Amino acid sequence: MAQRMVKCVKLGKELPGLSEPPFDNELGQRIFENVSEDAWRMWIEHLKMVMNEYRLNLADREAQRMVKQYLEDFFFGSGAATPPVNFVPPTKNQ
Repeated sequence: MAQRMVKCVKLGKELPGLSEPPFDNELGQRIFENVSEDAWRMWIEHLKMVMNEYRLNLADREAQRMVKQYLEDFFFGSGAATPPVNFVPPTKNQ
């Protein structure tokens, strides 16, 4: 069986998609249709950083709201763009 491909909003190319929506809601369906497995793995690593940085307890409703906002920004908002392939970070002299 051929793997399902998506045009990944995070990585900007056709890649294997998730095998099922990560959540049983509209956001989960949007992710399923537009996010690759590779980008989802990137999100999981980013989520770990966010949870540690803010010491989030996912049982807390406010923490859940924050994670959802970070998730939406990561894939569909201002945090969605990855640096261009030829990106060179500025040096300290600039």
